[in-house]
Amino acid sequence: MPNNPIPAAAHNPADAFNRLLTVLDTLRTQCPWDKKQTMETLRHLTIEETYELSDAILEGNLNEIKKELGDVMMHLVFYARIASETNDFNIADVLNGVCDKLVTRHPHIYGDIEVQNEEDVKRNWEQIKLKEGNKSVLAGVPGSLPALVKAARIQEKARGVGFDWENKNQVWEKVEEELQEFKAEFNVEDNTAIDVEKAESEFGDVLFSLINYARFININPENALEKTNKKFIKRFQYLENKAKENGKALADMTLAEMDIYWNEAKKL
Repeated sequence: MPNNPIPAAAHNPADAFNRLLTVLDTLRTQCPWDKKQTMETLRHLTIEETYELSDAILEGNLNEIKKELGDVMMHLVFYARIASETNDFNIADVLNGVCDKLVTRHPHIYGDIEVQNEEDVKRNWEQIKLKEGNKSVLAGVPGSLPALVKAARIQEKARGVGFDWENKNQVWEKVEEELQEFKAEFNVEDNTAIDVEKAESEFGDVLFSLINYARFININPENALEKTNKKFIKRFQYLENKAKENGKALADMTLAEMDIYWNEAKKL
């Protein structure tokens, strides 16, 4: 097995980036696992790393954010390294490409366009993308995005070209309208059979309208829901631990008994 010298740590960003390139080049040519990787085999790992970064951000753990950013950066460099082996592109092409795009899409910084606020910037961005050849404003929304995130991005894209409500009161009226339409699909007071397909459609409309309202009041719906998920998990695990401490199984407890521990968790 080759005994390669370990590249020294660097404080200069450019030197540190070159260190990563050097390490990855060595691993790609000498490590059995790294040799076998393709863009397809890395894809699901990259998705996992992105979610781990997302978790660290929501937890506000800066040390974990730093580590996860390194993992994501390594993956990005790895894709470019693989593409360079077939002469399709290399890391320089990737970096120059994104720099060129940023310069082109910020004419208020690198040109003579004037903007008044963030909305003007977003509007210019979408108009420039259309001039670059995008057939639809929504073409830039990945089809594989989770539905909640996709809904938010669709709405943001539409707003970028002026297709939006004028004020949040209108949006809230739409939320209430969709709630009533959803409720109309079944009777909440009895067990009458419902048309599941229609109810599902109306429920989707409710979610879409709520996401729209969240956007109007500057709430990220994905972050909001994930924080609630994490809050529920912590409280439920507290309930589980307390039950175990008292020699009880959740399945054998009444809802009233579980509520005691649940309310304790809420206070914590």
